[in-house]
Order: sequence, then C-alpha cells, then structure tokens
Amino acid sequence: MAKAENKTKVTEVTPKQFIAALDDGPRKTDAEQLVKWMTGVTGLKPKMWGPSIIGFGRYHYKYESGREGEMCLVGFSPRKANTVVYVQTGYAGLDDKLARLGKHKTGQSCLYINKLADVDLDVLEEIVRDSVAAMRGKYETWDS
Repeated sequence: MAKAENKTKVTEVTPKQFIAALDDGPRKTDAEQLVKWMTGVTGLKPKMWGPSIIGFGRYHYKYESGREGEMCLVGFSPRKANTVVYVQTGYAGLDDKLARLGKHKTGQSCLYINKLADVDLDVLEEIVRDSVAAMRGKYETWDS
C-alpha cells in the first residue's frame, strides 16, 4: 500500500504574496501584524505551508503507525471566519495562560481568534514560546 503524501508542505509562494492577495480589511491587517510579530517572537523566517498557513520553523514527526512528515513549529492562517494560530503542544498546563489570553476558542492544537485586538499579545507570546520550546524538546527541528 502506498503511503499518502502530506498535503501541507512548504510552497514557493511567499507570505508577503499570500497576504497581498487577501481582501483589504482587518483580516489582512492582522495577518501583516502577525507575520512581523511571530518573526520577532520566534526568531524564525515565515514560509507558506500549503495554500493558507504561514509557518515558522519546522519539525519532523513520526507516528506509531509509521506515518511521518514535516510541519511548521508554529504558524497561523488568516481565514475568513477568524485567524487560526497553530501551537503544536496542545493545551495541557496552559489553563492559566488561556484564561488570561482574552477572547478566543480552542481546537486540538489551534487557537481561533476573531481579531488580534481581542487577545493579550504578551500572553500569546508566552504560549507561542512555550510551544516552540516544547516542540524543540520533543522532535528534530529546523529553523527554515
């Protein structure tokens, strides 16, 4: 049986090109701010992962099933309904930080934010830094 190829991988499109193609408005403004902010927080250069995720760094994973691949350490996607921030550590031990973050919803490894003004960027920085550190402690990682 052939292994399925991961659909979400680094593309040739730049984050700047992707953001420029977004409709003008809060989603685009937040994306421009987040790419600069995450670059500063992580110290990593942004890359496009698939058609809509702006990711920072990368890690290699391998599941017990044998499936393996690469994904960004952290990232975000400016979607129509909200901005999705990808933090790969899940939320164990983050209850205090999430309580201080501001208006958001959570998914498996995602924070859903309607607009950046709804959250405390200092708390989000703590979450992003914790996620990067945890991923570097658990997986083989790269800065590009």
